[in-house]
Formats: sequence, C-alpha cells, structure tokens
Amino acid sequence: MSCDQDAETRHVLGCFRDRLKRLIQVEPLLDLLHFLEPDRKDRIKAKFREEGDINAAAFLIDEIIHSKNYARGWSRELIAALETVGCRHAAKYVLNSPPEPTEEAENDSCVRLIDLLQLTLVSMKTGDVCAHCRALGLLTLEDQENIMKLTENQGNIGGARLLLKRLVKNEAGWFSKFLQALEDTEHHDLVRELRGEPCNEDGEARTESLDEKKDTQSSVEVQNLSNGLIISLPSSEESKRDIVLRDYQMEVARPALEEKNIIICLPTGSGKTRVAVYITKKHLERKKQMGQPGKVVVLVNKVPLVEQHYKAEFGRFLKHQYSVERVSGASQLKISFPQIIEQNDIIICTAQILENSLAKAKNGDEDGIKLSQFTLMVIDECHHTKKGGVYNHIMIRYLSQKHKNQLLKKQEKSPVPLPQILGLTASPGVGGAMNQQMAEEHILQVISTMRIISKRDTIKTFCVYGMLKDPFGDVIKKIMDEIHTHADLKPLCDPGTQYYEQWVVQKEQNAAKEENQMVRVCAEHLRQYNEALHQSNTIRMSDAFRFLNKYHTEELKTKSSPDEEGTITITDTERFLFTLFKDNKAKLQELMGKPQYENNSLAQLKTNILKEFSTRERARGIIFTRTRLSAIALCQWIQENPKFDEVGVRASYLIGGGDQSVVKPMTAAEQKDVLNKFRDGQINLLIATTVAEEGLDIAECNFVIRYCLVTNEIAMIQARGRGRAEDSSYTLVAEAGSGVAERESVNEYREKMMSTAIVKVCKMNRADYEKKTREFQMQAIIEEKVKIKKKLLKGMMKEPPSKISLSCRQCSVFVCSGEDIEKIENMHHVNVTKQFSKLFTVRENASLQERLLDYETNGVIACKNCGQQWGSMMLYKSIECPCLHIKHFVVTYSSKKKTFSKWSELPIKFPAFDYTQHADLLVEDSEEEDLETD
Repeated sequence: MSCDQDAETRHVLGCFRDRLKRLIQVEPLLDLLHFLEPDRKDRIKAKFREEGDINAAAFLIDEIIHSKNYARGWSRELIAALETVGCRHAAKYVLNSPPEPTEEAENDSCVRLIDLLQLTLVSMKTGDVCAHCRALGLLTLEDQENIMKLTENQGNIGGARLLLKRLVKNEAGWFSKFLQALEDTEHHDLVRELRGEPCNEDGEARTESLDEKKDTQSSVEVQNLSNGLIISLPSSEESKRDIVLRDYQMEVARPALEEKNIIICLPTGSGKTRVAVYITKKHLERKKQMGQPGKVVVLVNKVPLVEQHYKAEFGRFLKHQYSVERVSGASQLKISFPQIIEQNDIIICTAQILENSLAKAKNGDEDGIKLSQFTLMVIDECHHTKKGGVYNHIMIRYLSQKHKNQLLKKQEKSPVPLPQILGLTASPGVGGAMNQQMAEEHILQVISTMRIISKRDTIKTFCVYGMLKDPFGDVIKKIMDEIHTHADLKPLCDPGTQYYEQWVVQKEQNAAKEENQMVRVCAEHLRQYNEALHQSNTIRMSDAFRFLNKYHTEELKTKSSPDEEGTITITDTERFLFTLFKDNKAKLQELMGKPQYENNSLAQLKTNILKEFSTRERARGIIFTRTRLSAIALCQWIQENPKFDEVGVRASYLIGGGDQSVVKPMTAAEQKDVLNKFRDGQINLLIATTVAEEGLDIAECNFVIRYCLVTNEIAMIQARGRGRAEDSSYTLVAEAGSGVAERESVNEYREKMMSTAIVKVCKMNRADYEKKTREFQMQAIIEEKVKIKKKLLKGMMKEPPSKISLSCRQCSVFVCSGEDIEKIENMHHVNVTKQFSKLFTVRENASLQERLLDYETNGVIACKNCGQQWGSMMLYKSIECPCLHIKHFVVTYSSKKKTFSKWSELPIKFPAFDYTQHADLLVEDSEEEDLETD
C-alpha cells in the first residue's frame, strides 16, 4: 500500500474507533502485527490483562493512529492479521467497507439480545455448541482451543461467556448460524428464547416441524410475531439456470401468463412448483418491460417448505436475476417484514407471517403491509383455503377489496390494485360431498377467485387382508369384559375400533363430571387396552404389551408417596385394575413370543416389502402409518428382521416435530438428516406418519404403501403422488372389517367426483360461472364478518374468576377457586397461594426424562390424595410457579360440572401474574425464617 493509503487507514481507524474496539480480538492479533515494537506490544498486553479486551483494543487503535514510525504497508499487514484471527467484520471497517446502516443496526440488535440473555445462554453445553460454531466458520481453531481450555479450568459457564464474547465479533450473519448451532445441539429452549417464541397454554413448547401441525403444530409458524419477525440470509453460490417446461406444464401455465387468476391442479411430483417459478419469472419480466414495479409473494403452510422452495426452486432459478428472500417463524434474524417486502422482488414466507402483517395494516400500525404492494401471489397447497385457516383469512381480505373495487369503479374512482392469484394443489378435494352437485359446489367455493387448470393420472394397486386367530387380542378383550362388568358398562361397539375409543372417552368425561370415580378410572384403563388392541392388530404383540406394561408401571408409581408428607390412597377399583393386569401379564408375555399369532396385516406388509425389493432393480419406497408409535415400531421390526436385510432394505422412520407425551418428537435437524439420506440412497425405505404426505420434497419412489391408514381423498392423492417413478405402485394394506378398505373406496369415489366436477366447472358458461363464484365470494365475506363479531362478543362476555372452582378429576377433592389463578405471559395458568401448595406433591417428570429433552424438567405436580397429575412446576424469573393443566380437573361453572381440554375454552378472564407482589412475599417469608433461625 502507498503512504496515502496508510494515512487513509489511520483516518478510518479514528472514524470507526468506538465500533472497532468491540470487534477486535487483541491477544491473538498482537502476535501477527510485526510493525509494532515489542515494548508497545507489552504495554497493550498489560492493558488487556488489567482492563480487558475492549480497553486494550482502544489502546491499540490509539497507538496506531498517533504513531508515525511504522514501515510502509503496515495497513495491509493489519488487515491481513484481522482476517487471519477471525476478525473479518473489523477488517471490513478498516477497509472502509462497513455494512449498510440497516444491516449494521440489525447486527447491533443481535449483539444486544445476546447481552440481555447472557444469564440464560451460559447454561448451554459449551463443548457441543463450540464444535458446531467452529464447523460453521464462526470460530477459529485458536478460539475453540481457548474456549475449551477455559471450560476445563473455570467450568461450563466460563467457557460459554467466552464463546458468546467471541461470537458477537463476527460479521453480520453470525446470529443465524449461532441459532443453527443451538438447534443442531438440541438447545431448543434457548433457540425459542432468542426468537422470542412463547409456549402454549399447557407449557408445551412448539417446534415447527413437519407433522405437528398436523400431528400438530401446533404449531411454530402460527406464532404471534407482533414484535417483528425472523429472517435468514440467502446462500451465496448459485449459477444461472434456464427453466424448461414440458408441454403439459406449459399448457396449464398459459392462462396465468395471460394474467388470469388460476389454480394449477397437477399430481404430486409433476412439477407444479417449477411451473410457478416460470410464471413468476415471466410476470416480473413483463412488469419490467412495461416500466411497472413487480413484487411476488409465495405463501406456504409449513415452515420447512419456505427453505425448500427457496433452495430447490425460486432461489435456484431466479436469484441470479432477482432478489429472492425467505421469511418464516423458524428463520433467524429479527427485522421488519415491511422492510423485507420493500427490498426484495420475491418473498417466500409462511402465510401466518403475511396475515399478521396485513392485520397490523388494518389496525393502522405503520409496521403493517397491504395486498396492493404485491403484483402476484402464489399460494402453495391452496386446497387449505377452504378450511377457515390462515389462507382463508388472506383470501377473505382479497375478496373484500375486490368487491370494494367494484363499488369504486361505479363511483368512477380509482380501484386499489390487487395481485394476480396463482394457486397450486395436487387435489382440491370435494369437502365431504355426498353427490356430484355438492362436489361441484365445493370446487366452486375453493376457486371462487380463480379458474382451475388440471392434468391428472393415477397408478394404484389395492390389497385387503383378513385376520388370523388372535389369542393375544382375545386376552385383552377378556380383561376389558371384566372391567365392563365391574363398572356396569355396556359398550355400544366392539373393542379395538375408533368408535369404541369415542365411546369410552365420553364415558370418562361424564364420570368425571358426575364424580363417579369407579367408572372414570375404569374408562381410563379401557382406553389404554383399546389402544393396545389396535396396536396388536397393526404392529407386533410385543409392542402392544410394552405399551400396556409401561402404562401400569407408571400408574403404580403415581400411587406411591414421593416423600413422608402423607400416603396416597389406592381405591378398591384401582386395586382391582392393577391386579387384573398382573394376573394376565404372564399369559400376554407367553402369547407375544409366538410368531404364528402375529396379525395378518403385518405378515402381508412383510410380503409386499420383500416383493418390491426382490422384483425391482433399485427399490425405494414409503410406508405411511397412523401414529408415531407405529412408525417407530415398524422401523424396529424391519431392522431386527434378517429377511429384510437379505434383500437390501435400509429403513428409517420420519415423524413430526410437535411435542407430545408418549413419543419423543423428531427435531428439524433429525428430519432433514433422514430426508437427505433417503435422497442419497443411504435409506431406501421410509416409514412415515402423514408428515411426508404433503408438500415436502421427497426423493422419487417406486412404491408407496398406506398401512392401515386412510384419511380423506386429498391425503390419498398426496400419498399416492409420492410414487413418482414411471413403474410406481400404490398399495393399501388393511385388516378386513376394520373399515379402512371401505373408506378408501369412498375416497376413490370422491376422487372421481372431484375430477368430474373440475371438468364441469371448467366448461361452465362464463355468466353462470361468474354468478356462482360471486355468490360464494359474498357468502365467504359475510361468514367471516359474522365470525369476527361472535369472537368480539365472546371476549366481551368473559366472566370473573370467582364464577368457577376446580376439583381433582380423579378423586374429586376441592383444589381451588378461580380467584386463586393468575396468568403468566397470557398463557400459563398458575396458582401460587400457600393453601394450594399444601394440596400437591412434586415428582420427577419421567416422560420428559425418558425422551431426553434438554430443557429443565422442574417436575410434575400431583394430587396428594390420589396421585392424579395436575400440571407442572415451572420456573419463572427464578420463582417456582405451579402451572395447572385444565384437562386434569373438573370445573364447577355456574353450579354445573364440566371438563375442558384447553384453558381457552373457558370464558373466564384471569388476572395477570403479579411478579413484584409475589417476589416481595417470598422475601418477607425468607426474612421471617431467618429471624426464627436466629
């Protein structure tokens, strides 16, 4: 560098001094600054030891600015040294290439957030997080060694502090990578804390996963993002790619290219999204040629689809030409959504984020956006528009403005611009239609803003197999009959069916309200036996036995006193039920060891799998099943059976990420890992719940099996569409008499109705079509207005807490008045009164420990009298608060006893938790105890 450049660097150092002193790592940097004299280095090192990194960095900068004796080219050496020790962010400032002001502000917000939450973040597993941060390029090898050395000498917290101190010195974008490192190391609680995500009412945090929202969930993208949203940065390396459509794809795209609103209805795997990318490209090109602004929003209903659409389609083909960004509740950097809209041409986001921002605009919030800001809206899986969910809310806004525009035109005023609509679906369904006319009405309702363009083909094989002798099931039915007799219950349907499940759930609820504890506890046990019966009919007898044995073991634990405070009562009915299982346990164990009695569905599934892998050169398939438990059990069965290994089966399971009490959910990282291995061929058989049915980009399969699972015609078409290879097969394996085969036949009939309805609607007279769709549009707008009014009235009619009282669902003992209950963060219902603390015991949360979840399990609170679980002990700002789950209580409301599954179902307005008042009381109690001790 020239002397002039050295002088310029001195000037830049002076300008950015206050920022640079926070970004420079002094100790490793000094070793590489050979232009500094040894005595100057010693003074700076002494400053570092006495006053820390920031003051030492400021001292170093001042030394460089004020000294004129350095050899020519020292500034080049300084920049190279900064980059070598990992201070690339600082190097950019020294080069006078600072980030944009908005990016700088966003980065400062992330640094402040880390500082604010440091006390929480230091609880991380420092070693694991450090290794992942190193792999992601956030730390140098020297950083990692220093952090691990400090962890060894000063403990986990000391190492975590140094890790956080080092992270914030990285250039913008480090925050998203840090969140990824936390996710990969299973620190989901810390990720939620950094994202500002709440938990649901019962304290179960929601992770955006795949089948929660179905299996769930719940869900993460459906969050309150009122304080901003979270966004991730695009990957950098993608080359220009041409989009080439097949003839049938170009045919369905043509109306959209003519700026018409349409739904593209193509089978799964036939390239709907690629068509949408092509239409998006042509739309933006046309707007540019006309000298008009173009902006496209792509809406999805699941968080993983945001990243998938970006990487595989929109980002891959268009980011060389347009600015493409993705935004979701599981993205990483909190900034303003309107700002993202303004700065980008194509925005891929979850529908909830758009709806939140549209709602803000309607309420007059400056941070809101309007539909008029977009010129094209792509709605993925648009058949969900009819369900009354978030898609529906967005389209109601669209329809309302569309009809207002018609009035504006009549008044000779300028209408508000609205985006072109492009819907994508594999199946709009028929909405439970019983005849052709109802099917056509359903299609018209779905497409009341659009035309539908369809191309379809199907491949299917259908199999139904009957049951063999079932002595294992007979023993369970005999137990259930004895319970029926004991409780004088007369079931209206056969055990092992869904109808029986519904009947027994209703019996349990009624018995709880009537305080009939004998019937209530019997109904609860019958429900478990019914589930075991279903399991023995679909998976192995040993899996069903383990399920029952685990249930009874855990129930017995609840009946033992956890301390010396008192003895929990075991009723005669409970003693009868425990003895009944114990007496039959040996017989069940004996039968589960006899393979000749395994269910025939499982035997037929084995035959189908072996046939697929024996007759195909490269078999790759998916088995869809109903529950997470069955997916895991089927996977274990396949992995443990040598016959499958002989034909080259490499199996794994794929389940949802929503939290539930029985089965550990899969994290997003685990799901991604399984799908990547399936694409690469490391896994060639996937056993999945319905998480894999819709939307997700799953590698080409040549066979699909739905195992004892049928939902509706949409799910059937989605699942069948996973078989994307030319010679693919679709098979249903079900037990005769289970009703599965019959429901599949109904789905087939509905699919034919749907195809006929689509053809008829497409051929409708234009005037009739417009009249019908206008009727449905007006109906949708009016229904939404009525729904909003009802919701407002319901909120206004909420009554005071004194109207209710809670009693134990199992033993009917009085628990508390509604006046004792407070709400934390408008979600968690707690009772911190001294009277309540005398009624419960705290025991370990075995289910959470078994699932190896990383967040702190503060224990379960349970009734001292009967052991019934009441909720959990949550830690809120260092205060232990008993959190009540309403499903464990009977609520006396206006002299009537009722049961609820969610607090939101109860029309009561509870006061907010007064933290200061409760903290003061705790301090007073502590002082009194100290005085008594003295």
